[in-house]
Amino acid sequence: MDLSYILNELGENRSDYYNAIAPPIIQTSNFTFPDVESMRRDMLREFDAHLYTRGNNPTVEILRKKLAALEGAEDALVLASGSAAIAAAVIANVGQGDHIVSVAKPYSWTTRLMMDFLPRFGVTTTFVDGTDVQHFERAIQANTRIIYLESPNTFTFELQDLAAVAALAKARGIVTMVDNSYSTPLYQQPIKLGIDLTMHSASKYIGGHSDLVAGVITGSNEMIRKIFYSEFMTLGGIISPQNAWLMIRGLRTLPLRLERSARSAAKIVAFLEDHPKVKRVYYPFSPTHPQYELARRQMSGCGGLLTIALDTDSLDRVDAFADAFRRFILGVSWGGHESLVFPSGIGYSKETLAPGDTGFTLVRLYIGLEDPYLLIADLRQALEHI
Repeated sequence: MDLSYILNELGENRSDYYNAIAPPIIQTSNFTFPDVESMRRDMLREFDAHLYTRGNNPTVEILRKKLAALEGAEDALVLASGSAAIAAAVIANVGQGDHIVSVAKPYSWTTRLMMDFLPRFGVTTTFVDGTDVQHFERAIQANTRIIYLESPNTFTFELQDLAAVAALAKARGIVTMVDNSYSTPLYQQPIKLGIDLTMHSASKYIGGHSDLVAGVITGSNEMIRKIFYSEFMTLGGIISPQNAWLMIRGLRTLPLRLERSARSAAKIVAFLEDHPKVKRVYYPFSPTHPQYELARRQMSGCGGLLTIALDTDSLDRVDAFADAFRRFILGVSWGGHESLVFPSGIGYSKETLAPGDTGFTLVRLYIGLEDPYLLIADLRQALEHI
């Protein structure tokens, strides 16, 4: 299946809805039946039927087909947020007394899931440096059920060798899953490297317009059905048909937006790496990244998210830098049309700053769709405050 077909045609049976180019928003909670036997049949096969929008909705179904095809997966589920997708995928694959091996420093709400929520039910997690597959191997226990990955992660962009970790896990009968939000299915396809499940915060690039919150799980039909009939239906973290429609719209321009963001990021990385007030640039496709060769091998592109370490020991100067922007916007998240700045220093104060801790000097930048030379000029003037 070619990319254009997936984004513009797959799942869109236009003859079913008056030959409209855009699919309809089936904004309904409930579906009716011509007779009792039809209702009985569909209640027993809700994954494949239209019974109640909490389970399956026609607008969401179109989106599921597209997302699965983009990832090279058999099926997909769409949920109300990225954290909902991650939680559903993880919880569906562990039971009381089980163990998870996770890459260190995953997304904050993934960390909260594994450190605070799952231990209440007897599930423990070991966090490891994922840059060496042997770290995963040494952490595996007899009760390990999941190896959880995030490659690249979304602040300092450490990678894991997905194919190597997948091979290790398959030999031990362990489920592998990865948060693929950074790369999107266009720039990395973990399932083709042997990973069992991929998750996305679709609020980022997939939605692409900073106007929705959603999450995605993709994988085999068997694994997706298992999640559907347990955590998905039980916990009810569904996406609305309206937001599913917005995601379909966002997918139309995903390749163009990613390409623009990546091209601009490359120019901005080159500028920042030569700037005397920038100590280090974190970007997987920069030759200075310690895992550059791995990034090039398992990712086909890199997008617009990067982090810089400022050459200062003053939290006040980091704050002044972040406050000085005229075009970048202070905000969390990324992947929309707008360029964003997120200083790690928001988690620090001068009263609690530990001696020698330089984490506050990290500032994450998302490069949106604006003119890159205007963004460079904005960075140049902001760096004068360091």
